[in-house]
Amino acid sequence: MTETIKKNLNDHAWARWSAMVLIAMMMLFAHMFVDVISPLKELIQVQRGWTSDVFGTYAGSEYLLNVWGFLIVAGIILDKMGIRFTGLTSAIVMIVGACIKYFAVSEAFMGTALEAWLNSWWEAMPASAKLASLGFMIFGCGAEMAGITASKALAKWFEGKEMALAMGLEMALTRVSVFIIFTISPRIAGIGGADPSVVRPVAFCAAMLVIGLLCYAIFCLMDKKLDKQLGDVAQGESEEEFKLADVVNIFRSKLFWIVAMLCVLYYSAIFPFQKFAANMLQSNLDLTATMAADIFRWFPIGAACVTPFLGWYLDKKGKGATMLILGSLLMIVCHLTFALVLPVFPSKIIAYSAIILLGISFSLVPASLWPSIPKIMDKRFLGSAYSLIFWVQNFGLSGTPMLIGWALEKSNPGVAEQIAAGAEGVAYNYTLPMLMFASLGVLALLFSLWLKAMDKRKGYGLELPNIK
Repeated sequence: MTETIKKNLNDHAWARWSAMVLIAMMMLFAHMFVDVISPLKELIQVQRGWTSDVFGTYAGSEYLLNVWGFLIVAGIILDKMGIRFTGLTSAIVMIVGACIKYFAVSEAFMGTALEAWLNSWWEAMPASAKLASLGFMIFGCGAEMAGITASKALAKWFEGKEMALAMGLEMALTRVSVFIIFTISPRIAGIGGADPSVVRPVAFCAAMLVIGLLCYAIFCLMDKKLDKQLGDVAQGESEEEFKLADVVNIFRSKLFWIVAMLCVLYYSAIFPFQKFAANMLQSNLDLTATMAADIFRWFPIGAACVTPFLGWYLDKKGKGATMLILGSLLMIVCHLTFALVLPVFPSKIIAYSAIILLGISFSLVPASLWPSIPKIMDKRFLGSAYSLIFWVQNFGLSGTPMLIGWALEKSNPGVAEQIAAGAEGVAYNYTLPMLMFASLGVLALLFSLWLKAMDKRKGYGLELPNIK
């Protein structure tokens, strides 16, 4: 007698890959909004008076509320309430923050009583930057909550399957956001035209966040059906109930801190760099903002092309810890090139080569790091483990842009005032900031070597394939 094997929804390839695409679309639009102003640094300095240190403070504000504990709360919410509730909540929070940021940079804000009140204190930072930073803080809470939710959702749908490939493809799709936004933002803003404006690209990306919310809502319908098939209780994704004491146990883990420090150091040399990269190329190569953005937009293409193959290799062959080391090495080489080589030899070929290599580095590290977390953390507090790693990471993502902006102003006295006055032929010297980014890469390399040594001694399986 032949026994029929019942298949769950995630056992069907079309279903689990459709779920991955829907999750990735929400994250794609979120990442587009993160960098919408990055190619417009000089324009917003002229139109709204944002100097480099103000711009750095604004860039770091995305992570401030997360640093002060929101991400820990988000992880607990994720483990208690599940991926559907948390994902939808994160999408709504992102939209609210985006609307505040849009109002802050719009003409409608200028001349209001709110602007006058915000200008009455901390005069070194314009009112538009203060309100935009508030909106970015709120958006950042939703974005980081969405990030940990996406990781746990993919871990659930691809458990025992192509997890690394799925996470790699999701990351590749979201990384393409850099190419998209660095291509369209200067053009939507109208740089080079008669009436350039920072408002239009912000409004466009805010509208895209609404589409992202709709994509995740469709995924929630699929996930609800999967839970019914699995027989799980209301959004529960683990057999044991999560306990608050698990957070303490995570913090006591040496392995957690090695992974978290590797994460914060590596990402602090990537995401904050994206905020300044276009202006760095503009300054070193004497280009317009649009031309500089067109060069940097190729940064994620190396990652997007390589990540699916890396995911496949990790699933089939493993070697995750080794990839972390290689990715850190590549990042050091690239930032040293921007710091020491490009200013002396201002070549577009050198710039393109370093950017593509940095993109490959950005593929190696995340593609191997995030699928490794389920191997070293208990399933019942996986959401909290992700959130706590993101929380530690946010300290670097919050402080690094502020530090870079401060260093840029201090190493370039008088340049901000000349640019604001419309002086031609004035550019920033980015040597010191780029050396700072390279030093973060050196520290990340040391922690990746430590992690591989720990895996070799303890046998966590970081070098083993994911498919069982």
